[in-house]
Amino acid sequence: MTPTPEHSPAGPPRTLLIACGALAREILALIRLNGWRHMELLCLPAKLHLTPERIPAAVARAVEENRARFDRIAVVFADCGTGGLLDAECARLGVERIPGPHCYSFFDGNEAFAARAEAEMRAFYLTDFLVRQFDAFVWRPMGLDRHPELRDMIFGGYEKLVHLAQTEDPELDAQARECARRLGLAHERRFTGYGDLDVFLRGLDAAPLNP
Repeated sequence: MTPTPEHSPAGPPRTLLIACGALAREILALIRLNGWRHMELLCLPAKLHLTPERIPAAVARAVEENRARFDRIAVVFADCGTGGLLDAECARLGVERIPGPHCYSFFDGNEAFAARAEAEMRAFYLTDFLVRQFDAFVWRPMGLDRHPELRDMIFGGYEKLVHLAQTEDPELDAQARECARRLGLAHERRFTGYGDLDVFLRGLDAAPLNP
């Protein structure tokens, strides 16, 4: 790419990460830890997950609106229920997406999560973000605040709530146990750290720009 006045002609390529707002805390932590000053984060609303059919168009708009300002753009959304439509849009736009069907998978590590899939068919997952935002993203959208009797209908087929923890936070662990109690499920904590999110961003940092 020929540098424009907004592109740096030397040093690491100026990179925009277009990401789900549910990943903001973790991405910013990795940027700080690694000193990736050439990476900038643009978050789209996490509530897009409640209407996943809107994610591809929202990502496409963000790419088109920002393409001229950056050397590279990467999409930090999993498929997130788009049924492959996000991948098709990323291919059309020529941008890379973090691998994985959802953030549970890439936080746990895509290979490890897939290997456990059969054994954990009756597990309900929460990340740190979803523990913090349990009411906004689980309890109220499922109508459990208005109709608590729905709990056993919705979660009767589950056995446990697995908290995929990105951080060591006793207060958050206590909140996750309370989420499990409210859903009538056993609680399990699994520390994942940043999983394949870390792998993806490190790979992106190390990869040369395509000519």
